[in-house]
Amino acid sequence: MIDLSSDTATRPSPAMRQVMADAEVGDEQKGEDPTVRALLQSCSALLAKEEALFLPSGTMCNLVALKTHTQPGQSVLLDSLSHILRSESGGAALVSGVLLESIATDPYGHYRAQDLERAAFRKPGNAPKPVLVCLEQTHNLGGGSVWPLDQIQEVTDAARSLQLKIHIDGARLFNASIATATPVQDYARVADSIWIDFSKGLGAPFGAVLLGSREFIHQAKTYKHLLGGAMRQAGIMAAAAHYALENNVPKLRRDHEMAAQLAAGLREIPGIAVMDRIDTNMVYFSCHSHDMKPTQERFLAEMTRLGVRFSNTGERLRAVTHLDIRPQDIAQTLEKAKAVCTSLYYIER
Repeated sequence: MIDLSSDTATRPSPAMRQVMADAEVGDEQKGEDPTVRALLQSCSALLAKEEALFLPSGTMCNLVALKTHTQPGQSVLLDSLSHILRSESGGAALVSGVLLESIATDPYGHYRAQDLERAAFRKPGNAPKPVLVCLEQTHNLGGGSVWPLDQIQEVTDAARSLQLKIHIDGARLFNASIATATPVQDYARVADSIWIDFSKGLGAPFGAVLLGSREFIHQAKTYKHLLGGAMRQAGIMAAAAHYALENNVPKLRRDHEMAAQLAAGLREIPGIAVMDRIDTNMVYFSCHSHDMKPTQERFLAEMTRLGVRFSNTGERLRAVTHLDIRPQDIAQTLEKAKAVCTSLYYIER
């Protein structure tokens, strides 16, 4: 199966498995796991943040961060396509008791300072108080697009003037860094909290790290425990994350190149419309045009039958390149997509 439905690799490399087997471990809850400590120190130095916290997933990073930054009844401002709003099962409402308010965005999930200011406007005493604004880098439902650094600065400057805290969902922060040759700490410095993921393009089987000030992480540890996040010999998983951090970041460039090749090939197939902007390792496309209207469900089913898996986001399909994908997989995917679309064209017309 050529699995383009996620950027999570399914086969940790032998080298990664070996460092997991050899990891020195201790009680992570007590701060006594040396491999976890080494990972957190590396992440703090890399992103220039005071403290860091190892958590099982990026979704849990968002959940803990929002809980740490807010009080029940307050509001969080974020874009209408954000992962926190669309893909985290309403966890912020359940755990933090906050209102998630959408900011109008462009098709790539980005907004400007004036959009934030409009969303934050309040008549005194009449509405929940906004206390936090969230950004997503890269933006998943925005096609894997990269927030430009100058636009982030503009938005975060506005947030500071509005006395809002800033949280960055950095699930694919390294993709943004590779795509723009921008150090990750340049993106991180504007944020009160930020997290990075190791189970996406970096290929580890588990884990994310949440970063912020010493005071922020001290409080976040309480909510980690409250949510069941106490861990013991977590160094086994931290070793995989550390290996990914030290070895797999440069490989993201290859993922981006293959995504560009896939997008170029899909654009040549009649009936497939590809999202204009391909910044990183994601290709969003649809199977509708003026002269061919097969349902995306039929295309998806046929491609799965032929051994190629995409994800369905509703309006579009998504393909994501990652460590498991090889150049020959892109060629085979394009060949099969062309065959399926040709077949569907004749059936539909």
